[in-house]
Amino acid sequence: MIIGVVGKANIGKSTFFKATTLADITIANYPFTTIQKNEGVAFVRVECAEKFFNVKCNPKFGYCVNGIRFVPVQLIDVAGLVPEAHLGKGRGNQFLNDLSQADVLIHIVDASGSTNEYGELVQVNSYDPENDIKFLEIELDMWYFGILKKGWEKFSRQVQQEKQQISKALFKQLSGLKASESMVENSLKKLRLSEDPTKWSDENLKQLAKELRVLSKPMLIAANKIDIPEAQQNFERIKKQFSNYTIIPCSADSELALREASKHNLISYIPGSNKFEITGKLNEKQLNALNYIQENVLNKYGSTGVQQILDTATFKLAKQIAVFPVALNKLTDQYGNVLPDCIFINENSTALDFAFKIHSDIGNNFIKAVDIKTKKIIGKDHKLKNLDVIEIVTAK
Repeated sequence: MIIGVVGKANIGKSTFFKATTLADITIANYPFTTIQKNEGVAFVRVECAEKFFNVKCNPKFGYCVNGIRFVPVQLIDVAGLVPEAHLGKGRGNQFLNDLSQADVLIHIVDASGSTNEYGELVQVNSYDPENDIKFLEIELDMWYFGILKKGWEKFSRQVQQEKQQISKALFKQLSGLKASESMVENSLKKLRLSEDPTKWSDENLKQLAKELRVLSKPMLIAANKIDIPEAQQNFERIKKQFSNYTIIPCSADSELALREASKHNLISYIPGSNKFEITGKLNEKQLNALNYIQENVLNKYGSTGVQQILDTATFKLAKQIAVFPVALNKLTDQYGNVLPDCIFINENSTALDFAFKIHSDIGNNFIKAVDIKTKKIIGKDHKLKNLDVIEIVTAK
């Protein structure tokens, strides 16, 4: 599971990335602090199966706090994009290509309107964040169009001459963008394009690019800097104007402050919570900062929004479910670790899909599966549910 973090320069992308990964990266109040992409591990929050079985888990990856499991996902923070990035401006082509393997995108937007289109600091609320949403859509669509257009004449002639199925040929062409064959088929059906691709116009290709981008790179909007008073009104407005998007208010600065304080044992804080507990000695400045976060962010919005964004991107947009694999009708692995693994798989995945996700040998030698919660035997075509605990029985 790979999540891409995108947006223009200087709007809090690197802060969001550091808040979720606690990676050691540079954060500064000027454009293009990030030149190369940052890669790290973030954690998605799920209810741990330890609650159901009344045990204490030992995660192999991630961690668990008070029955809340934090499962690792890969996060990519690309450098800030500028208008006409798809033409190479601001090294835009390189930054866009860094997103090719992302399953879902988080678009960080400065909801306070305090950075212009080039990422330069301006007076609060003097720039309309609506422009950033439109701008990024254009850049991503034109990026896809450029990939389609490159070598299109030769490609379309070959497809026509060899009487290839256009959906299959396009799928192979675009597999690097994680566009599935069904996505291609659905896009072609919706646009009702000619079966002869040599007759497609540039406008047809642009329409196809947009459809494929929407399907293969689902995106949510993180309305960042919501702790700035002027951001609230902008958030409400863009939420109504762009109803096709999930838009979540967030304060990456607040989340980073809470996680750093927790890391240094000054507070007890579970990401995604609406409160924290002071556990260490704080000076007056630290105490005032934390009180501000509690009153103006946590009390007002229920959380900083950062964890909610990661969770929503994973479950709602990427349409994943969390499943716990166990072995030999036990909750432990061979080393005695309880519920050591939690794996994300696509919605509607079957028991056999899950077996292959664990390891190809397990999939190839699949005999049956057992739903440990219900003690029922399930077949290879049984569709799994979120938070299932499954044992796979193999021939070996």
